[in-house]
Amino acid sequence: MTQAADPRSRIDERARDKFAAKRTELALATLHTLAERGYAHTSLREIAQNSEYSHGVLHYYFRDKIDLLVHAVRQYEAVCVTRYDDVIAAANNADELRTEFIATFSATLAADAAIHRLWYDLRNQSLFDDSFRDDVLEIEARREDMIWRVVSRYCEHRDTVPNLTPATAYVTIDGIFQRALLHQLAGRTDEVDNVGDQLDSIFGLLGAPSLSRS
Repeated sequence: MTQAADPRSRIDERARDKFAAKRTELALATLHTLAERGYAHTSLREIAQNSEYSHGVLHYYFRDKIDLLVHAVRQYEAVCVTRYDDVIAAANNADELRTEFIATFSATLAADAAIHRLWYDLRNQSLFDDSFRDDVLEIEARREDMIWRVVSRYCEHRDTVPNLTPATAYVTIDGIFQRALLHQLAGRTDEVDNVGDQLDSIFGLLGAPSLSRS
């Protein structure tokens, strides 16, 4: 005979789910405030003053601003790391994949500049503060996987094999993105306009002939 579940455990589980859902709601609601103000110029109280939520509510759901900041970036990145999956799925050949990747790359650079700036701010701060370094490394690994899916599929279309490691491909493309973001924030549109050419150059270096062709 199967023992009935303890009603208290169901209540506890529902309470945990509600608490987690509220954390996510608050993190997303305050994300743009965090992005505009940055790591160094925020506290829970300041975030509350620039949102519809009280300091007490934020403090109840988050230990401190780092807890809120990391949770907000995690929620954003959970969507971002699948940003190029539709591009991969829709592309019928290498040229289509390269063209759509560059277009999507440029679009998110323009539309989400403040939030991307927040990510780089958080990553830089993790060099000094080890309390959330593991979180940053986990997000970084997911971003690397995202880029590698693009690289792998591009090389499959060309019947080549990647001649860069996942880490090298990621830091190269991420470096282009971070540099373009800096120039965009500085209003140097001519440098931002060069992103497509820079990415084209990288795609041209990605694949070596597949052994199956020999």
